[in-house]
Amino acid sequence: MWMGHGVSSVVRACAAAALAATLAACDREHRPLQPAPGAETGPKGVAVSGLFPGQPSPTPTDPRAIAYEGNAFQISQGQTYYTWFNCVGCHFNGGGGIGPPLMDDKWIYGGDIEQIYASIVQGRPNGMPAFKDKIPEQQVWQIAAYVKSLSGEADRLAAPSRADNRMRSTGPINNQDPQGQSGDSPAAKTGGGG
Repeated sequence: MWMGHGVSSVVRACAAAALAATLAACDREHRPLQPAPGAETGPKGVAVSGLFPGQPSPTPTDPRAIAYEGNAFQISQGQTYYTWFNCVGCHFNGGGGIGPPLMDDKWIYGGDIEQIYASIVQGRPNGMPAFKDKIPEQQVWQIAAYVKSLSGEADRLAAPSRADNRMRSTGPINNQDPQGQSGDSPAAKTGGGG
């Protein structure tokens, strides 16, 4: 009997030690609900933009924009990168889809080439990812030049007429004659009609 009493006291001691260890493990770290003053609120290294939909805030003029805007070679390169970096996945070929259309004059975050550049680099809320450090800066400027040309604001001589990998039945909208085309009727071209 004495041995049974000794075993039960050992079991009790072990149970008490286990209970003490369990209670000590439940003491969680203190996590304040409000961040300390001056503490970062986002993940380290994430650029947060101060732009919001509506009236765009003026973007500082960037001297690099002049080299890309309206430049036929840069726009052509941007058209290639637009496809390579899968901008067509959201914006399709400029007509919009998951992302907003790029072929009209309604720009959520501004239609200047600097603002388009900022949208690509910083991303935008509700879907536009930030491509900073993912696409080289020169290629972002080229994509921005191409996107700006989609809205019909590029010079007629600089706007791309077709992608190198596919033919178009019509030229881009900014190369079309706003008065319409005049000429022979379709019946006259085929030799029919009177």
